[in-house]
Amino acid sequence: MVVRANGFVLAAVVVTLGVLGAAPSNAVHASQAAPKPDHRPGFGALSSAGPKVGLGKVVSTADGGQIFGWAINSAGTDGVLASALTSGNGVRVSVETFDQQTAKITKTFARDDGPRNSYGVDGIFAGDIALVTHFIVPKGDIFAKRRYDVMNPVTAQRFTGEWKPPVKDVDVLQNAENQTTNTNVVYAIELKNQDVPDLIVSDLAAGSGKVIHLDPNTFGLNDGPQLAQDTTLNRAVVAYSPDGGALFGLAPVNALVNLSTGKITKFTGFNGGPFHAGLVNGIAVDSTTHIACTTTELNAQVEFYNVKKQSLIANVQLPGTGSTDQLNSGAAVANDPVNHLFLVADPLFAPSGGSAIVVYDEAGNVVESITGFDFSNRSRVIPVKVAVNPALRMGFVDGPGVNQIQQFFY
Repeated sequence: MVVRANGFVLAAVVVTLGVLGAAPSNAVHASQAAPKPDHRPGFGALSSAGPKVGLGKVVSTADGGQIFGWAINSAGTDGVLASALTSGNGVRVSVETFDQQTAKITKTFARDDGPRNSYGVDGIFAGDIALVTHFIVPKGDIFAKRRYDVMNPVTAQRFTGEWKPPVKDVDVLQNAENQTTNTNVVYAIELKNQDVPDLIVSDLAAGSGKVIHLDPNTFGLNDGPQLAQDTTLNRAVVAYSPDGGALFGLAPVNALVNLSTGKITKFTGFNGGPFHAGLVNGIAVDSTTHIACTTTELNAQVEFYNVKKQSLIANVQLPGTGSTDQLNSGAAVANDPVNHLFLVADPLFAPSGGSAIVVYDEAGNVVESITGFDFSNRSRVIPVKVAVNPALRMGFVDGPGVNQIQQFFY
C-alpha cells in the first residue's frame, strides 16, 4: 500500500520548527491524475496512477542462510550480501552477488563449511568497490581475527584484494554512505585497546588510509554514534547521545569531523518530547544541499539540520505518533541526493501497524508512506538498513525473513 502527501504537512505530523510549504514536484508526478485526499491520521492522498510505487520483489539467499550485511551499487544494478546457514551439520557461509532489478542471486562464492570462516558485508563505495569483513578463527582459539577483503568491482563477483587498515586489530562497525568520491570513512573500534573508537579515512582503490582517533568518552559505543558524510564539505558527520540516551537526558550532539585535519566542531541537536530525544537511531546527509536527517529513539521524531550552517531546519513526528511513542520510533535513514529525499525506516508504523518506509522532502514534509513491509529485525537487535538507487527510484530494506531483503519503489 502507498500513501502520498497532498502537498502540505498533515495535521498528524507536528512541525515544531520550519515553515509549512508545498511538497517538491516529484511528490505527485505529472502523469498522475489528481488523487482524492485521504484524511486518516498520518496518511496523505492515495496514489492512484503514475510510476510504480510500493513493494517489489524479494532477494533470498541461495541456501537460505541468514544475511550478515548487504549493500547495493547506487549507480548500477548489482549488489552483494553475506550469509550464514546453521544446521545440524554445522555452519555454511558464503558471499553472494545479486541483481537489483531481477532480485536474483547471480553468483555464490567464498563458500565454506567449516567453523573457522565467516563474512560480513560492510558496504559498497565509489567505483562499485565492496568491503567485506572476513572473520577467521585461528586453530586452538575461540576469538576471530579480522581480515578485510575487497571486491573491485562487485561485478567481478569475487575477492580481488585486501584492504589493510592503518591501525591493527580494528573492528569496522559502520561506514559513511558515499559512492561519489574516493574519500571513504568507516567507524571502527580498536579491539586490543579497550575498544577505543576511530574514524578511518581511506581510498580503497589506492589502498591508502589514515586514522582519526576519537575520544572514547564522547564517541564510544555507549553513546550510540551514527556516521554519515558530507563529501562537499569534506566532513564526517557523527550524531551521538552524550549520556547514552538517558531518560530526561542531554540533547543529541552533531559532530563535524574535518577529514583532512581531524578538527572537530559540534552543535547541539534537538531534544524534543517529555522524555527528551534519547539515542540517535539513524542519520543520512545530502552532500549537495548539506541537509542531514536523523531519527531519535525516545520520541518517535525525525530531525532535519543544515550541517553547513549548524542549525535545525525542522523537527517532525513520524505519522500517527506522539512524542512519547518510543516503540514507534524511526530507525535507519537513506538519502536520495538526486531527488532530494530522505527515506526513513519505520519498524512499527503507527497508523497501520507493520513496518513502513516514510519518505520526506528536505524541509521535513511527508511525501509518501510506503506500507506493507515486515522488517526482519524490527526489534533492532541487528540495526535495520535501508539503501536506495536514485536513478531507478528503487530501494532495499531488511526482511521479510532473516535470509531476505525487500525491494521497493518510491
